[in-house]
Amino acid sequence: MASEKENHVVNGEDEEEEEKMEQFFALLRNFREARNRRKHELIQREQEEISKKKKKKKKNKISKLGDDGEKSSWVPSFEWEDFTAEIEFRRPSIIFPPSFNNKQGEKKHEDDGLDLNLTLSPASS
Repeated sequence: MASEKENHVVNGEDEEEEEKMEQFFALLRNFREARNRRKHELIQREQEEISKKKKKKKKNKISKLGDDGEKSSWVPSFEWEDFTAEIEFRRPSIIFPPSFNNKQGEKKHEDDGLDLNLTLSPASS
C-alpha cells in the first residue's frame, strides 16, 4: 500500500511538473509568435514608407518633366545682343557725394594742408 501511495504521489508530482513545463513552453511559443508578428509589422511598415517615398519622388519627377512625363523641349538661350542692349532704369542712378570720389578727395586733403598719409619715418631726436 505504501508503494501505491508513493507511486500516486510521484505520478501526481510528475503530472504537475509536466503541466508546468507545458505552460512554460506555451509561454515561449507565445512570446516568439508575438516577437515575429511585431518584426513582420515593422518590416511591412518600412516597406510601405519606402514605396511612399518612391511614389513621391516619381510624382515630383513627373511634375518637373511635364504632365505627360516627358522632358520639356524648351531650353533657354541667350544672344550677344541680350547683353549689349541699352538699359533704361526706372530711377536715376545713385550719385555719390564728392568726398567718395578718389580724385576729388585727394585734392581736398591737399587744400587743407594736412598730410593724412601714415608713413613710418625714423624718429628724430
